[in-house]
Parts: sequence; structure tokens; C-alpha cells
Amino acid sequence: MQAPTDRATTDAHRFVPAAADAAIGPLLGGLTAAQFMRRYWQRKPLLIRGAVPDIAQFIDRETLFGLADRDDVDSRLITQRRGTWSLDHGPFARDELPSARSKQWTLLVQGVNLYHDATHALMNRFRFLPDARLDDAMYSYATDGGGVGPHFDSYDVFLLQTHGKRRWRISAQRDLALQEGMPLKILDRFEPTQEWVLEPGDMLYLPPHIAHDGVAIGECMTCSIGFRAPVAGEMMGQFLFDFAERADTLKGAARRLQDKGREPTTTPARLPDDVVDTTEAWLRNIQWNRADVERFVGRYLSEPKPNVVFDTPDNPPDEAGFLALARRRGIAVDPRTALLYDRHCYYINGEAGKLDRDVRDWVQRLADRKALEGKDFVTLSGGGPVTGLLHEWYCAGWIRAA
Repeated sequence: MQAPTDRATTDAHRFVPAAADAAIGPLLGGLTAAQFMRRYWQRKPLLIRGAVPDIAQFIDRETLFGLADRDDVDSRLITQRRGTWSLDHGPFARDELPSARSKQWTLLVQGVNLYHDATHALMNRFRFLPDARLDDAMYSYATDGGGVGPHFDSYDVFLLQTHGKRRWRISAQRDLALQEGMPLKILDRFEPTQEWVLEPGDMLYLPPHIAHDGVAIGECMTCSIGFRAPVAGEMMGQFLFDFAERADTLKGAARRLQDKGREPTTTPARLPDDVVDTTEAWLRNIQWNRADVERFVGRYLSEPKPNVVFDTPDNPPDEAGFLALARRRGIAVDPRTALLYDRHCYYINGEAGKLDRDVRDWVQRLADRKALEGKDFVTLSGGGPVTGLLHEWYCAGWIRAA
């Protein structure tokens, strides 16, 4: 396996979103993004041979094992012995992993795009879909016979073979019952209807709830590009929690329960009807608008994962020094940063700010392109709102010199 090259890092910083009606090289098998979305997205699987011809530049085994040894990286070790599955959570020191000569074990490393520039660049190739839907890139390293068993995902996924071979079997079966008493979510009755062997550069797209089983043929690595699909109940609960945190700013939120003239009771354990009536009236008076929902969704979908920690620069420059640095090298959004925007606000790592006219163009271009070149800063003066905002983000580790 070959180590990643510097070119991949540079490409990530120069990313320009593709037009929906333009072919994205071989990534989608010659389809335009619009054709893929119309014919396949959340509809049916698609096998793409040679989707990523430059696959050799991506992550090698030792780099992946190094990430699995980090406290801030989510990793899992899955082994199978005579029909018995086991699951362990990392971090894993190198000597805690089985030998590469041992069969039927798999190492899963989540969120590799947050720590590995070449994988971050790979994720950028899928930005014909909104950033709010992109989740992360997980690598699966497996020895001969390794896998995680037949299962299904509740989200869309692209399975890209980066090293070696893996046999995939899939099914659109409706029976998604799981085996009981297993450490993994393994289908109880898997009935495959299609089968392929993927080689380096080949990719398989699967919509949600398509049953699939991937088994390594010799040593192999697969990159899974997954997408966010929040559950309605989860988002509703988070919205209400977020709304409740701002309750002191809502009209009438400071009112307290009152019961002047209440008669003595002989059934003290009974819940008073008037208490329920009053609470019901309060809840009926709660109102939110589109702006409240937009701000919540932007903050929620830009919130970093719990294990993400940003690296702040040592001895960061003042605004003038930052501007000089940006003019020399340009800036890039850190791979761990989520930067989104709507008509009124920008959202960065769970925080929201107004998209005022004097920063609007800068923030939108940085969010869409992931980077700004040095020449973009030639006419920018120090002390202004744009310089102040970008300098603040740089000091927080949310953006960096390109």
C-alpha cells in the first residue's frame, strides 16, 4: 500500500463545486451528478468500475493503524471465529491488533477524513451533495475472510475499494430482522440476489436499507463514504431542547403557576386538573418561526462530533500578521470544521452568526470552495469585519493556512 501524496492535500484546498449537469470524471461511471441523483440516489444500487483511478494515493495500512491508536478517533476491532463474533472498542496500540497473517478480522476507523488530508480530498469529490448531508469517511481494513457480517445501513453509502479485493453480495430484501444476542447488527436471514468482486478504484453505491455483506479476499481496505440521515424524533427532541434553553427570552416564559382560591383537598395525591390545564395553555402558546428552525438546523448540522478537538496555532499572529499570512499562502477550512450558511446566517462548528453584507461574499465563497487563495486577500484591508472574523476562526483552529 502506498502512502498519500501532497498533491491530494493541495487538491482539497483548491476544490471547486461541480455543476449538477457536469460529468464528475469517472466517479459516477460517466453519469452527471444530476443523472445520478435522478436515477439512483435513494432508489437503487450502482456499481462503478474504476470510479477513482488515482486510488493508489490514499491511506496506507500503517497510517490507518496509527489513527486507531488515537484517543480522539473512534475505532473498532471485529473478529470472527467459528461463527462467533466479537467486538472491541479502541484505541488500539499496534501490538494490540492481530497479525496481518491472521484471518477473519476487521479494523474499522471512523472519521478518517477529519485527520487525513487525502481522505478529506476524497470526501470533497462528493460535494455534488450538500455538506449538511455528508457525514464522514470510515475505513475498513480486513484480512482474508474478514467482514462485519450481512447487515443494512439506514443511510446512503459509497463503498470504495482502496486496496486488495472484497466480494460484495447485496439484496433488496424486506426482511431486516437481526440475529439476537450478537455484538453486531447482523441480519438473521440474508438472501443475496447480486454479487460482485471489487478491486482498487471500484465503487458500489447503496441506498438506505439495502442488505449487503462484504468479505475480504486476502488483505484489503475499503473506504465507506456515509451520509447523515437524522431520525425525526432525534431532531425534534434536540430542537425542543434548544428552544427550551432560550425559554427566558420567550414571551410569558417567566410566568409561574398560581392557584389563588384553591379549596382544601381530601385527595392530596391526585393531580389537579387546573395544573394540567395551565400547562397545556402555556404549551399551546409556544410558537416558533422559520428563522428559529433555520438557526437550529444550521447549528445542529454543523456541530462537531464529540471526539473532535481543534488544534489552535502556537503564538498566533495579530490581525495584521494573519492578513499577511493569508496573502502569502491563502487559507483553507480545517477538515474538522463544518461551515454552512443560509439566507441570513452562517453556521460554523455549532455556532451561528449573521451573514451581514460586508462578510456575506467572503463566508459563502470560503464555505463553498473550502479555501481562499492568497490573491483574494490583496485588496482586503486590516481592521475590517472580514479580517476580524477570519482571524478569530484562525486562532480557534477552525481554518488554517493553505
